[in-house]
Amino acid sequence: MSKWEKLLARVLSLDKNLRFEELKKVLESYGYVMNAPGSGSSHFTFRKEGHNPITIPKHSPIKRIYIEMVKAVVEEEMKHEEP
Repeated sequence: MSKWEKLLARVLSLDKNLRFEELKKVLESYGYVMNAPGSGSSHFTFRKEGHNPITIPKHSPIKRIYIEMVKAVVEEEMKHEEP
């Protein structure tokens, strides 16, 4: 199992030990672009044309709700990858 597959498996299992950087990597690999927060905020917004933006605070640990948002993106992208 590759590192990428392991990371996706952790997202799909809602692993509570995921880090912000790992969620960022997953979202960016699916075409989301991160917008840096303004004026000292810790909330980063990821945008992709035709999809709802996803805002994730850069805190540790990452709350489950934000992991669930990324999980939904992964599941949707996996549907499109299947033949």
